[in-house]
Amino acid sequence: MEDLPEPEIPVPRVVGVDEYATRKGRHYGTVLIDIETRRPVDLLPDREASSLAAWLAKRPGVEVVCRDRAPFFAEGASAGAPLAVQVADRWHLWHNLSEAAERAVGQHRRCLRALVPAAPEPEPEPAPEDEPSGSPWPTGHRFADRTRSRHAAVHALLEAGHSLRSVQRQLGMAWHTVKRFSDAAKPEDLFTGQWQNRTSVLDDYKPYLDDRWNDGITNAWKLWEEIVPLGYKGSHQRVRAYLYKKRTSPRPVTARPPSPRTVSGWILRRPETLTEHEQLQLKAVRTHCPELDALTLHVRSFAAMLTDRQGERLPA
Repeated sequence: MEDLPEPEIPVPRVVGVDEYATRKGRHYGTVLIDIETRRPVDLLPDREASSLAAWLAKRPGVEVVCRDRAPFFAEGASAGAPLAVQVADRWHLWHNLSEAAERAVGQHRRCLRALVPAAPEPEPEPAPEDEPSGSPWPTGHRFADRTRSRHAAVHALLEAGHSLRSVQRQLGMAWHTVKRFSDAAKPEDLFTGQWQNRTSVLDDYKPYLDDRWNDGITNAWKLWEEIVPLGYKGSHQRVRAYLYKKRTSPRPVTARPPSPRTVSGWILRRPETLTEHEQLQLKAVRTHCPELDALTLHVRSFAAMLTDRQGERLPA
C-alpha cells in the first residue's frame, strides 16, 4: 500500500513566528502559524534569521509577519519578505508590559506601605524572664509544641548515651531529622525558615484585619465573616491564628505590605474583575503614589487600545 502524499498547505497571508523548545534552555526551534486559521504550518529546526528568511523567500504570498521582538526574527522577516508588514503580536506586547509594570512597582516599594495601617505605639516591654525562649512561636502552637517535644526526646536519649542510629530506631524518625535535632542546641533554632515567611491566602486581607483590630473589633468569627465577601477563600482558623498572634505578642503584629507582583497584578487586570477589597487597596496605592497612579492610567489606556481596536481602524 502506497503512502498517501502529504496535503499541500496553502501559503498563509498572515504568518505568526515564535520559538519553541525541544530542550528548554538548550535547544530552540521556530514555529510558524497561519494567524487567520490559527493552525501551525511548519517547524524550523532552529531560530536563526537565515532559516526564517529562506522559508519566507519560498512563499511570496506572505503579506504580514506577526512576531515577537527577537532580533533574529526581525532580521529574517526583513530578508525573506521585505515587502511584508511586520507587527508585534498581542501576547508578547502584554507579556513585556507585565514585566515592565512589575519592575516599576518594585521601584516604588516604599509607597506600598500605605496599605499597612500604622501600628499603635508599643507598650514598654516587660522585663525579660530568667530563661527567655526567644521563640517566634507561642506556647500552644501545634508546630512549636511538637518540635519542642521531639527536641527534648532526642536530647534526652543522646545524654543517656544512645547513638544517633539508636535514637532513630527508638523514635521512628528519619536519620537526617535526628541529626538536625541533635545539632540544635535549643528547639527555637529549628524554627528559622519554618512557615513564618511563607505566603498565605490571608496576606491580602491582613491590612483590613489590622484596621478592624485597631477599631476594637477582635472577634475572629465576625472578622472572618467580613472578609469572605471581599474574596477571602481561606478558613476561619487562619483568621483566628492571626488574631491570636496579635493578642499574645508583646510587640504589635501588623501585615506586611503586598508584593510588587500582587500590586502589578491589580494594575494589569480588568478593573471589573478586582474584588472590592483589591479595588480599595489599589485606590490607596494610587492616591499615595502619583507615579503608580500614572502607571495604572497608562496600562489601562494601552489595554483598551490593544483589545478594543483593530489595525485597519486606527487613525492614520
